[in-house]
Amino acid sequence: MHKTAKRSAAAAAAGVLALTLALTGCGSSNNTSNTGTKDTATGGNASPAAAGDDTAPVTFSVFMNGPGQQPTPDNKILKLIKDETGISFNMEFLVGDLQQKLGVMIAGGDYPDILSGDDKLINAKAYIPLEDLIEKYAPNLKKHYGAVWNQIKDESDGHIYVLPSYGVYQGKITEPTYQGPGFWLQKGVLEEMGYPTPKTLDEYFDIIAKYKEKHPDMIGFESLNFDWRVFPLQNPPEHLSGHPNDGAVIVDNNVAQIFADKDISKTYYKKLNEINAKGLMDKEAFVQNYDQYLAKVASGKVIGMFDQHWNFQDGEKSLISQGKLENTYIGFPLLYPGAEEWYRDRGAVGTNRGFGISINAKDPVRIIKFWDKMITEDWQKTLQWGVKGEDYEVNADGSFYRTPEQRANADQTSWQVANKISGMFGYMPKIQGTYSDGNAADAGTQPQEFFDSLKPYDQKILKAYNKKSWSEFFKEPKENNIYFPAYSIVLKDGSPAQLAQSKLNDLQIKYLPKAIMASPAEFDSVWQDYVDRIHKLDIKAYEDRMNEGIQQRIEKWSVK
Repeated sequence: MHKTAKRSAAAAAAGVLALTLALTGCGSSNNTSNTGTKDTATGGNASPAAAGDDTAPVTFSVFMNGPGQQPTPDNKILKLIKDETGISFNMEFLVGDLQQKLGVMIAGGDYPDILSGDDKLINAKAYIPLEDLIEKYAPNLKKHYGAVWNQIKDESDGHIYVLPSYGVYQGKITEPTYQGPGFWLQKGVLEEMGYPTPKTLDEYFDIIAKYKEKHPDMIGFESLNFDWRVFPLQNPPEHLSGHPNDGAVIVDNNVAQIFADKDISKTYYKKLNEINAKGLMDKEAFVQNYDQYLAKVASGKVIGMFDQHWNFQDGEKSLISQGKLENTYIGFPLLYPGAEEWYRDRGAVGTNRGFGISINAKDPVRIIKFWDKMITEDWQKTLQWGVKGEDYEVNADGSFYRTPEQRANADQTSWQVANKISGMFGYMPKIQGTYSDGNAADAGTQPQEFFDSLKPYDQKILKAYNKKSWSEFFKEPKENNIYFPAYSIVLKDGSPAQLAQSKLNDLQIKYLPKAIMASPAEFDSVWQDYVDRIHKLDIKAYEDRMNEGIQQRIEKWSVK
């Protein structure tokens, strides 16, 4: 299972969860989209304003592939945009099933001007190519995507159809929150145990064992083995052995191989077998669904688990709303002896996840110029921080911060819909990292602002560990390998590679719980049966396809 391929889709649709608001297109604008003269230079339908008037009033329809709330009619940021560019937006949020919505849209050829990216839309030829437009009209966009220019091209024909909204960094990566993988422990557990910093599996499970002995009603170690969310059970060995999240393979020296049958996996699952025998493993871990898993997190009864933070964060939100911060979690990057940490990554470019311009767009040039203006630092600060003096302040040293009142406003949905455009901005090209003046791209990633915005309890916990953010429990992310993440390499449906990968995932779903729940005396025999069954699959076809994809990316994605 390509576990974090799902994460990438979820992170784009959820933004790491706070950016899920979405603008969607209104079909009515398409009634006029074909009335302009054909612009052969841009591949779209040009309106009269495209001849040179970049401030004449125009309204673009926008489709977003997620639900959300409409901005208010007097939304402050939309008014600023209209005042400076003449552009307004016609918005419709997704209601119901996305695939059904796309199917109807494609069948009727009824596309709004701007569409959020989707492979189905690309395959349906719903977008116009963007590279020539960018080269001719958008120098800021060209600079922004320069380092990943080849990566964002469609593999089938080499065109750029969608401008990724995430994964393009400049300056320093600050990101004080942490959404990635780790071995998590409740803050209250750490507090009672004297703020330990576990570095190995033995140290981690020793904390759980000692705490559970004092609090027998608690669940020791939790996991999940449901639907596509099997990465809490399957992914730990790659991280413990010092590899980034490439899915079902580890990659060394640009060569991929599965790790399900390797000693790095056996070591981990044997450890889970041992803790299960001691009563530290949740007996329901491998039969529960996702909602039941979240409910256990939200109950405050789970001492620890391995997971990616975004996957259990909804359970934490319930705890936060109840004021139970002591039951929320800190992640730790446990390692095998001699392994070099690589839990945090820079986030892959969200290929095909962002905005594209439809074949029905009435003024592609105007749209691309708009995005080019919006990617400048001045506009990015407005879109991400707000208006200076209203939404944030500037210290004497030039650093941005918010007052308590401004922070409180930013947490209110009613304020957001009147003062932010989170839905549309979540899918627009954006700066991540830091601006040229050193300020973080947004308030949530400004280190001091982040710390000052925390509740006193969380500040106390961080001070006890001499840290200012949750991400500091992990090492700074290394530069991504050019091919990263390997899990996004396409496996053709029905191909030997895809069938082997699917069958491998099925074996893991069935046999890993069986090995963990076996008696310690039976573990080795169950494990050997599992490995033998893996070796009967055409694993070579899967590994060959992964390595072919890696080499293709090295060749095509390198910027020369």
